[in-house]
Amino acid sequence: MKRSSKLSLALHALGHMAQEPARARTSEEIAAMHGTHAVVVRRVFAPLREAGILLSEKGHGGGWRLARPAAEISLADIYAAIGEPFLTATAFAPAPGHPCAIEAAMTETVSAAMVEAEAVIARHFAARTLADVAKVWGERAKSASHPTDSPL
Repeated sequence: MKRSSKLSLALHALGHMAQEPARARTSEEIAAMHGTHAVVVRRVFAPLREAGILLSEKGHGGGWRLARPAAEISLADIYAAIGEPFLTATAFAPAPGHPCAIEAAMTETVSAAMVEAEAVIARHFAARTLADVAKVWGERAKSASHPTDSPL
């Protein structure tokens, strides 16, 4: 299973934006926060803008900001806009030109599990908003400890 770097970048940056919704953030600022390049940020954010999640403003004081209140943006909205599955079973895909019945059966089993897992993730994301993430972040920032039990 691979971790979606696009989704990770989007959730990380949007979580920060939810904390300070009036503040515009440049692609360069977000890239530095996530350890990537500004071009990557713009590529990830373009579909979020198209989905009405983000606004982009040019010029002095411009940058990216949330298009609507964080409480109105579900994690499922973000996930759908990114358009990349959270989980993939590529490690279990049959080798090209290698028709093995065991390998095919394993791929089928793993793929079915991935479909079920994606459905669980989609339900979980649909029930949570950026405001929920920002609230938990704010609570954790106030305390010195970081509990392992997350309300999210």
